[in-house]
Amino acid sequence: MKMPKNNVYTVSRLNGEVRQLLEGELGRIWLEAEISNFSAPSSGHWYLTLKDNLAQIRSAMFKGKNRSVSFRPVNGQQVLVKGSISVYEPRGDYQLIIESMLPAGDGLLAQQYEALKMKLAAEGLFAADTKRPLPSNIQRIGIITSPTGAAIRDILHVLKRRDPSLEVIIYPTAVQGEHADRSICHAIMQANDRNEVDVLLVTRGGGSLEDLWCFNSEALAHTIYNSALPVVSAVGHEVDTTISDYVADLRAPTPSAAAEVLSQDALSKSDKLTMAITRLKQSWQHYQLKQGQRFNQLEHRLQRQDPKRRLQQFEQSFDEMQLRLSAVMSHKLHRLENRHQSLQARLNQQSPCNRLTLEFNRLDHLNQRLQGAINRQLSHADNSLRHTAHQLDTVSPLATLSRGYSITLDINGKVVQKVTDVNAGDKLTTKLIDGEVQSTVL
Repeated sequence: MKMPKNNVYTVSRLNGEVRQLLEGELGRIWLEAEISNFSAPSSGHWYLTLKDNLAQIRSAMFKGKNRSVSFRPVNGQQVLVKGSISVYEPRGDYQLIIESMLPAGDGLLAQQYEALKMKLAAEGLFAADTKRPLPSNIQRIGIITSPTGAAIRDILHVLKRRDPSLEVIIYPTAVQGEHADRSICHAIMQANDRNEVDVLLVTRGGGSLEDLWCFNSEALAHTIYNSALPVVSAVGHEVDTTISDYVADLRAPTPSAAAEVLSQDALSKSDKLTMAITRLKQSWQHYQLKQGQRFNQLEHRLQRQDPKRRLQQFEQSFDEMQLRLSAVMSHKLHRLENRHQSLQARLNQQSPCNRLTLEFNRLDHLNQRLQGAINRQLSHADNSLRHTAHQLDTVSPLATLSRGYSITLDINGKVVQKVTDVNAGDKLTTKLIDGEVQSTVL
C-alpha cells in the first residue's frame, strides 16, 4: 500500500500543527485549580502543575508575565489563572501558558463580572441606539430600592428641595443578598404592569463588590432591557459600575445625582448636556468594549505567529534539561556520599586504633581478673594462717599458763622438766601468766 509523500507527518510537524489547532480553537480560558510541582529556575520562568481531584495539566508562566503576580505561589495553593492552551513540541505535551494569576476567591467575582459584561455586550444590551430618552415632563417617579436604606432618604431629600410637586412611588425590594436580584426583577415587572410612573429609578447606596453583586445579575439585565418604562440606574458611589448601569437607559453616579437629574426641568440646557455626556460616555464605553474584544482577537492571532512563543519553548526545554541535570547530579552525589560512608565504615573496622582499643580493653579485663585472683589467693592464705595460728595457739604453752600453770626455764632457755635437770646454784626463770620470777637452785 502506497502512501502519498505529502501526507506523511514528521513528529515535529504533527506537534506544531496540534499546537496551532489548540491555540486557534480554545483561545484564552480561565481556570481554577490547585498548584503542585512548582519550580522557579534561574531563568525566571515558573513551571507548575494545575490539578483538581480527577485530573492535572502542566503549566508554564514566563518571566514577562509572572512579574505582575503579587504573591509567591506555593504547592497546595488554590489559584485562578488566565491563559491559553498550547503544546510543548519537544515532548508532545499539551500545556497551559499562564498570563495572569490570582488567589482563588480574589478576582473570581471580577472575572465573572467581565465575562457577563462581554456576553451581554455581544448580545447588544449595551448598545447606545437602544437607550430611550427620559420623558420631557416627569410627573411621577418609581423608586426601586430598600425602604430603610440611606439611599431613599437622600433621594427624597433632594426631590423635596428641587421639585416638591414630583410624586414618588416606592417599590420596596431587597438590594443585597442571595435572592435580591429576583426581588428587583419582580419590582421592575410590577411597576411595568401597573404603569403608574413615568420613569423607574433602580438604586442603592455604596458597598463592596459582593454587596452590589445582585445588580450584576444576567436576569436583572434582561429585565431592565425589556422594561417598557425608561430605567435610570444609580448603584453605589461614583466609582462603582454594575451591569445594571450599562444596560439602563441612563446611569447616574450616585442616588443623589439621579434625583438631581430626574428633578430638573426637561428644557434645561444643563440637563440635556448632562444626558448627552452620559450617553456619550455609554457609547464610548460600548465602543471601548467592542474594540477591546477585537484587540484581544488580533492579539491572539498575533501570539500564534509570535516567534517569542517558539523562544519560550526553547527556554522551557532548556530549563527542563537544567532541572533534570540538577536532579541527576544530586542523585550521583548522593550515591558517592553513600559509597564514601560505606568505605569509611569498612576502614574504621580495620583501623589499628580499634584493634588497640580492643587489646587495651582485653588487657584491662585480664588485669582485673589477675587482681581478683591475687585478692582471692591472699584472702585464702590469710584464712589458712589464721586457722594455723589458732591451732598453734591451742597447743602453745602460753595457753597452759592461762590455766594456772607455770614454765621454768634454765639459763639456756630450756624447759626444766625434772629435778635432775638442774644443779645447785643454777639460775632459773619461771614464767607465769602475768610475768616472770627469777630464782636460784639451792
